[in-house]
Amino acid sequence: MTSTVILQAAGGFDPRQLIMFGAIALVFYFFMIRPQLKKAKDHKKLISELKKGDKIVTTAGIHGRIADMNDTTFLIEVEGGVKIRFDKSAVSLDATKATATPAAPKA
Repeated sequence: MTSTVILQAAGGFDPRQLIMFGAIALVFYFFMIRPQLKKAKDHKKLISELKKGDKIVTTAGIHGRIADMNDTTFLIEVEGGVKIRFDKSAVSLDATKATATPAAPKA
């Protein structure tokens, strides 16, 4: 009995396990990693296309207009002329383009 358990534990190389690990890695890549890379690339493109005067929404939900820009930050003018400096990574949406595109007609 003990020798049977030891022989089963030693088992050896099973190519089906390698194929399963490879399939899991592919699924993980296509459903987790690839979409995140695409999202990061699109966000970087959005940030690079912003210019002074564009309306934006930050990740904190603050709506404003870009008053000034430098390498890493935006100076955003909000309601009442108040200006707040934000890091470029804090921008989540270009409201200028979002409001310019017409909504799809409802059926």
